[in-house]
Amino acid sequence: MIVQLTGTLLEVLPSHVVLDVGGVGYELGVSSSTAAALPQVGEAGVTILTRLVVREDAMDLYGFATREERALFDKLVAISGVGPKLALSVLSTFTPAQLATVVATQDITRMARVPGVGKRKGQRLLVELEGVFTKDSELRGLVGLEQPSLGESSPAPASTSVVAEATDALLSMGFSPQEAELALEGHDDAGATTIEKALSYALRRLGGGV
Repeated sequence: MIVQLTGTLLEVLPSHVVLDVGGVGYELGVSSSTAAALPQVGEAGVTILTRLVVREDAMDLYGFATREERALFDKLVAISGVGPKLALSVLSTFTPAQLATVVATQDITRMARVPGVGKRKGQRLLVELEGVFTKDSELRGLVGLEQPSLGESSPAPASTSVVAEATDALLSMGFSPQEAELALEGHDDAGATTIEKALSYALRRLGGGV
């Protein structure tokens, strides 16, 4: 696994950079935030954190200016339906701290503004990422969030309230009442007793809903 590279910057664009490491030029996909944080072309001794993504037909390198951004990239691409390009689009729109705030407040309006996301996919990302932030204390620390701000200690609502709120969320994402009702069947037996878990359960049954 290649976790970082150090060399001379040959090219810096909003979507990728080229780094010369010992005479070998490496092209790395980057967010516009990372591109803006790098020094000028020609600068030597530049270190970029990296992730290597291996697919059937390609091996692609992605670069990051900070550990926070790389950690969020890892979490984003682990979500079904989110590839490296969409993950970089999210990271080009929000800093890690901004993304954590958007997730904590479940701000669908801001999330939907990410190029390539839209309202339905944005809602699913918010649900998936809320679980990531609440369960990963290291990630919370990296983006500077305290645990209480994410509502981990809030009591679970009553089952009827969970169904009502989850149904409303699914309807707002464009699903029909019948689809919402079928998707939520059995959520109690599956342990989906909070609105977030119930919505995530329903979306999985709907095949991602995007």
